[in-house]
Amino acid sequence: MPPVISQLVIDSAEPHTLAAWWREVLDWIYAWEPEDDGVEVEIAPPDGSAANLLFLRVSEVKVAKNRLHIDLRPPNGSSQAAELERLLSLGARPIDIGQGDVTWHVLADPEGNEFCLLKGTPAEVAAHMAQQAAG
Repeated sequence: MPPVISQLVIDSAEPHTLAAWWREVLDWIYAWEPEDDGVEVEIAPPDGSAANLLFLRVSEVKVAKNRLHIDLRPPNGSSQAAELERLLSLGARPIDIGQGDVTWHVLADPEGNEFCLLKGTPAEVAAHMAQQAAG
């Protein structure tokens, strides 16, 4: 049996603040009660359906495009446009990393970490995959 990804670790200047932002974006919970020292904070999906996000305090600042980023899908029953509006209202901002004319939106979180908002919902993707498998 292969290993399981437990966490995606994100370097951060302010782990509590960034974890709280992502917690609101994803509607997740704290994996444990964050310590007051602010060195690390971990959030998790309430149902354990995905790897946790662990935010670690680092002293160096972000200076280049991330080599790894998060891709989000709008939730079932929503749309890319509605989710984009919600993310922007929470403080995400559009960025250009040279993506050109694409179907997804490239955004940055409050500390400048890139992430993408894809077009299809999980149900739409599942239906497309089932159709592809059926031939």
